[in-house]
Amino acid sequence: MRLTILGGGGFRVPLVYGALLADRAEGRVTEVVLHDVDAGRLSAVSRVLAEQAAAAPDAPTVRATTDLDEALRGADFVFSAIRVGGLAGRAEDERVALAEGVLGQETVGAGGIAYGLRTVPVAVDIARRVARLAPDAWVINFTNPAGLVTEAMARHLGDRVIGICDSPVGLGRRIARVLGVPPNEAWIDYVGLNHLGWVRGLRVAGRDLLPRLLDDPELLGSFEEGRLFGARWLRSLGAVPNEYLHYYYFNREAVQAYQRAEKTRGAFLRDQQAAFYERLGDPGAPALAAWNRTRAEREATYMAENREAAGAGEREEDDLSGGYEKVALALMRAIARDERATLILNVRNQGTLSALDADAVIEVPCLVDANGAHPVAVDPLPGHATGLVCAVKAVEREVLTAAESRSREAAVRAFALHPLVDSVNVARRLVDGYTRVHPGLAYLR
Repeated sequence: MRLTILGGGGFRVPLVYGALLADRAEGRVTEVVLHDVDAGRLSAVSRVLAEQAAAAPDAPTVRATTDLDEALRGADFVFSAIRVGGLAGRAEDERVALAEGVLGQETVGAGGIAYGLRTVPVAVDIARRVARLAPDAWVINFTNPAGLVTEAMARHLGDRVIGICDSPVGLGRRIARVLGVPPNEAWIDYVGLNHLGWVRGLRVAGRDLLPRLLDDPELLGSFEEGRLFGARWLRSLGAVPNEYLHYYYFNREAVQAYQRAEKTRGAFLRDQQAAFYERLGDPGAPALAAWNRTRAEREATYMAENREAAGAGEREEDDLSGGYEKVALALMRAIARDERATLILNVRNQGTLSALDADAVIEVPCLVDANGAHPVAVDPLPGHATGLVCAVKAVEREVLTAAESRSREAAVRAFALHPLVDSVNVARRLVDGYTRVHPGLAYLR
């Protein structure tokens, strides 16, 4: 089975390959094709993968190419993990937004809109090529903003594109751990959009254990989201939000923390990864060891500004292992081998949330089999959550309109309508600022 990874020179690709090496079952991936527009990054990541495979018998072969069509032909699965504009683009997204006093995070607020405006046209082109060159392939989208990009691709690929994120999985795992429950025995009642969802229950043998967590201040203070949001707010909500909702519930504090930081997250990663890829320009440098050191630092500093604003302290060691590659491989196995699984995924709504139309991509538990991912029926969200979901989905639709119609006014509407951008004038200045620094936004007129 052939797996093509778009964005194959990306830093997290070795996580995927490491998970593939651990898969010894029949019908596993035997060939990996890496595609990237940057040949130097492809070479560096290929070296890391070669060192990973050195001690693994029958490791999947690896081939690298900068030719997109060549990469797609013959693919059974396509992992799309592109970053349009690179980390330099992310750093600019943050800088322009913070100069206006609004959030520049890569998937939330002004930064997420800017990233989406750059990424959607490229993702749509990829979807069209997949439909033409590999019509039987399944596309698993890692690219952020994951829900928005998945919805853009679904207009051309239908249900053969599925978006993934490790945040809901990590949240469910942490709650289960605190409650002393094996995560694989728990049903996580999670619903929302990508980076905008809530755990409303954790059921074992039909019994909801979440109320016990919400009633215990000591338990609430023992895991990441409990410290990030605070016990009083979680009890008030009656749910545990995805960590990215900290940007909404504590927006002023988050923006201030970002403004105080020596570097934004994007700038930190830009400089960190530039040093990593430069180091691997030396053919004698140990590639895997350098990657492991860089990854450990990356994971430990994740959402550091939010934890600082909340006084949440350092991340726990168990939360430093990522997990998106495990979700992706579980999804791929379920489809390829008809190994039925339940996973929280980004899929078309199809009536699951009555407040949204059928084509809106949402993030909910899905039953997965050889025919793809099927969203499970969920109870309606409370009014405050429904309002936020509908507002953000309306913004995503304006981004899609702007990308399709090349409309500057639609882009302004996307920024102005976002709950974290509180001024039409600010929205216009953001569009002006982003079109100045991003050549990829020259299409807006």
